[in-house]
Amino acid sequence: MAERMGIVPELRQRGYVIAEARAVDREGHRIASFDPVAVMGSTQRYLSIARSDLAAVIYGALEERVELILDDTVSSLDDDGERVQVTFDSGANRDFDLVVGADGLHSQIRRLVFGPDERYETYLDMVVSVFDVEGYRPRDDLIAMMHAEVGFQAVRVSLRDDITTFVFTVRHHGPVPSDDRPAQQALLRTRLAGAGWETPAILNLMPQARTFYFDAVSQIRMASWTRGRVALVGDAAACPSLLAGQGSALAMVEAYVLAAELSRVGDHVEAFSRYEQRLASFLRSKQDAAVGLGPAFAPKNRLQLLLRNTVMRLMGLPKVADLAMGRSFHDAINLPAFESA
Repeated sequence: MAERMGIVPELRQRGYVIAEARAVDREGHRIASFDPVAVMGSTQRYLSIARSDLAAVIYGALEERVELILDDTVSSLDDDGERVQVTFDSGANRDFDLVVGADGLHSQIRRLVFGPDERYETYLDMVVSVFDVEGYRPRDDLIAMMHAEVGFQAVRVSLRDDITTFVFTVRHHGPVPSDDRPAQQALLRTRLAGAGWETPAILNLMPQARTFYFDAVSQIRMASWTRGRVALVGDAAACPSLLAGQGSALAMVEAYVLAAELSRVGDHVEAFSRYEQRLASFLRSKQDAAVGLGPAFAPKNRLQLLLRNTVMRLMGLPKVADLAMGRSFHDAINLPAFESA
């Protein structure tokens, strides 16, 4: 998709090619490591990039060909069958032929058109937090440092400009605090009390983080992503959760397929139907696979932790790597062509 959009050179400039994934124990001793090539088969078509950088590159590619309304959101909409009347939080009212909700796991468009989140959201008994700080030591450039214990995994990645990003995936049963950073950070401190490796030092720096993200690890499962003149794409439609690791990539594919089908047929009803038919089973398989990866991100018990570390030690073997993870990245997607192309 990025190649068709002509944005690969800038993505490579902004992104990273991770050279090693390294698992360490409580004292920081290496227990396993592997080259991502063992999973990917090649790094020529793979890179890691911050979602904010990906968004910036896509925005830059628009070249003022579309209208952008920023710092606003939809408060209500009315689909009368001929058009969709949209009211924004700012008070503005607009009419549109179609509305596509691409507003993520907690989609406002989905709530307005399809109903409350609890109808579609499946909580996977885990929370995730991502934050970054400046000047953290030690640094291990182009190495993803990973430490897991029963109930959690911590990941450290060194970025440019002396920035380090941390990712925690933590088992949690019960209510998940939202829009309450002190409560979210308190939950992490409680769940990670007594953890080894660099975890205590990282948690001490958490209040000084430049950015802070915290959310439930959930999936969105819907029987249909379209209704009337409204369609959903990306996490709003079929969030596979971070366990799948491909949310942005899948969203780009979904958006392209939907746009292609709209270009191929004049009737949005048929285009919406073809969009769902092309992708439904594929996305459900991604969601099913993601659920099975839960123990790798936050082992429930010592047996799961032992199995995780054993698999990590074997990941340097191509066949093992492909069995454990590789198939998730080797998808033969048949992208339809645009009729106007």
